[in-house]
Amino acid sequence: MKEPTLIIMAAGMGSRYGGLKQIDPVTEQGEIIMDFSLYDAVRAGFRKTVFVIKREMEKDFRELISKGAGRHMDIKYAFQELSDLPEGFSVPEGRIKPWGTSHAVMSCRKYIDGPFAVINADDYYGPEAFKSIYRFLSESEKRPDNEYCMIGYELRNTITENGYVSRGLCEISKQDLLEHIVERKKIMRIGKEICFSEDDGTTWEPVPEDTTVSMNFWGYTGKMMQELTDGFPAFLKKTLAEDPLKGEYLLPTLTDELIQEGKASVKVLPSGDRWYGVTYKEDKPAVVSSLKTLKEKGAYPKKLWK
Repeated sequence: MKEPTLIIMAAGMGSRYGGLKQIDPVTEQGEIIMDFSLYDAVRAGFRKTVFVIKREMEKDFRELISKGAGRHMDIKYAFQELSDLPEGFSVPEGRIKPWGTSHAVMSCRKYIDGPFAVINADDYYGPEAFKSIYRFLSESEKRPDNEYCMIGYELRNTITENGYVSRGLCEISKQDLLEHIVERKKIMRIGKEICFSEDDGTTWEPVPEDTTVSMNFWGYTGKMMQELTDGFPAFLKKTLAEDPLKGEYLLPTLTDELIQEGKASVKVLPSGDRWYGVTYKEDKPAVVSSLKTLKEKGAYPKKLWK
């Protein structure tokens, strides 16, 4: 069996946070949120990681990772670049925004030859999620190559008190299969309810707090890399005509399309862990406090990497 690889998407601009949040320390020991994900990944069995970053971040990332996870994992770096486009396409004038999470994963294609998991660099997922997804991927050769998985979280466990977040709202079958996922880019708590808006905050629609959501923690076979590559030209044609400066090739959207077309199935692996993340600078104190408490309770050692 080919060993599962962990892809960590760290090339996002972090505009709402106001800085390079991916490498902002959250513990007294100088650890970042990503250190906790890497530590949980190693405990679960992952030994290979590919970071998706911008070229200008490479020096800082290499220095940071070499002190910790780099001593325990095989680390590679891939660069998400606007110019990484199929033949016949070019970057539209004025485009700055990256092409999205599907494109970020595509950036790793030369390093992927088997099953892989995908996470965001700036989210804390919890140890059980890594154990579940590693176990699923480790058994992927026993299943068809178009059977994937996703870690599902309860919406209430993924909300910040300091603004809105983007989440993939999921419909799940009785067999725990993902039936449909819709990316909502503006979700927040309003009073006692969690709501989303599709018109930039003019109107809000409530969502049940126990709704299963995607936090971009996916598990795929190597076949998905080909699906990503094959689907990119069609995305570009549509986006360059309709939204050339901001359109994004999103992993949840493509995965949902494959499900609707009968080309893939996605097993939802539920997680009761609470998400922590720093979408906004105001989120950081709560994240720092929560991770410190987890260490004090023995969930993690005082210093992650020794």
